[in-house]
Amino acid sequence: MAYSHKNSKGQTYYLHSKNVTLRGGRKQMIYYFARTVKPGALDALPAGKSVVENKRTGLPLVKGKAK
Repeated sequence: MAYSHKNSKGQTYYLHSKNVTLRGGRKQMIYYFARTVKPGALDALPAGKSVVENKRTGLPLVKGKAK
């Protein structure tokens, strides 16, 4: 079962991840939320990460711990 988050507006989003290549050639794992379960869905929130919500749109975001 994919990790889900219900925002303040009552909409449910599912956590996904994807490996991308940045302009400099470095590879990085990105995390994003979608309204439907797609390939790349994660079962749990990665360690050291938390979910915050955009105040204006209600879109959930994955945030790492502060430096």
